[in-house]
Amino acid sequence: MARAVQHPRSLFHRRPRPSGRGTAEDGPGRPLPLLPRLLAVLCAFVFMVVFAVVLARLTLHPSPASEALTHTNLHPGRSLRAYLDQPALRDAVRQIGGNILLGVPFGVLAPVVAPRTRGFLRVLVLTAVVMLLVECAQGALVTGRAFDIDDVILNTGGALLGYLLLGRRLSRAVHARRPKA
Repeated sequence: MARAVQHPRSLFHRRPRPSGRGTAEDGPGRPLPLLPRLLAVLCAFVFMVVFAVVLARLTLHPSPASEALTHTNLHPGRSLRAYLDQPALRDAVRQIGGNILLGVPFGVLAPVVAPRTRGFLRVLVLTAVVMLLVECAQGALVTGRAFDIDDVILNTGGALLGYLLLGRRLSRAVHARRPKA
């Protein structure tokens, strides 16, 4: 029995769907109109600025009273173990959960404001770099604060969570790829 041979290019060529909608990987088939796209990007930019101000106030505010309690942590997991060894579970949840929640807005807003940052790996690298810079500034310049690698890990994890839950979809809706002519 003879097999039909497909042209090699046809193996990778996708035909458009009859409904005119894209696949789940492509996002919506039609991009949003220009005005809603501009408003969405502008709102995301404003929220990103607000997030940056809140991040700076939370992390770069001096805490002279806790100067004797601060210590630099370069070993992943060391602070997490210390949080979990505390007698009050509420304090551990506040520390760990707060660091995760601090990264979520970054993962949601960054791909909307800058579409080239869309993608799991790009969000991971961008967030890790930004949070490393924040922690370095904290450790070097702020009284009563110290560099903690676990904070970078938790913030980055929060950003990835935000990206996966909402940032990816928002970015695809705002910056949908135009169909090829």
